[in-house]
Amino acid sequence: MPDLLTPEQQFTLTDISWEGYETILNLLNDRPVRVTYNRGFLELMILSYAHERYKKLIARLVETLTEELNIPIEAAGSTTFKRKVLERGLEPDECFYIQNQAKIRGKKAIDLNTDPPPDLVIEIDITNSVSDRLEIYAALGVPEIWRWDNGTLQFWILQQQQYQQVTQSLNFPQLSTADLGTFITLSDQTDQTTVIRQFRTWVQNNLMAGGEES
Repeated sequence: MPDLLTPEQQFTLTDISWEGYETILNLLNDRPVRVTYNRGFLELMILSYAHERYKKLIARLVETLTEELNIPIEAAGSTTFKRKVLERGLEPDECFYIQNQAKIRGKKAIDLNTDPPPDLVIEIDITNSVSDRLEIYAALGVPEIWRWDNGTLQFWILQQQQYQQVTQSLNFPQLSTADLGTFITLSDQTDQTTVIRQFRTWVQNNLMAGGEES
């Protein structure tokens, strides 16, 4: 069985047209391959167990947080977001509509020519993607990215078309990288159900007052 963390599971192609990009997307369909397209450069990445494990855990933490704070969201998973005019496209590992959830609620498809991008994107960087995904997210106008980079949680906020690293979340100002990172790291010592239960208790004890005031 191949090791899904090895560089051989990451492939890059150059001089790919937009039509070629869309053809590859259609051929892959729902296969567990992440496709990143940036003006002719295309990267294919086979997703490892570690990658999928962390992305699902962080998504569950977001869902638990918004449930406890009574914040409406729309989860958009790994939807392909692309704009032909920008010649850019990609799939987030996970993403959520929070500020703009009402604008896309009930939609069967999202078109970035008329619809807003997700308010929060989760990125898991296990194998060090060679493509500049932050550049693509900035072009698409995604306001916040949570990036788990080999054991370190980072928050990135879009300011003047560039991302700045911060310690407090834009969508959840009461939440810091240190707060959330503690529970992600805990998942290496215990099961995810226990992690979520402990996080839920932490939110109730530390953030509920702030959530009610907002």
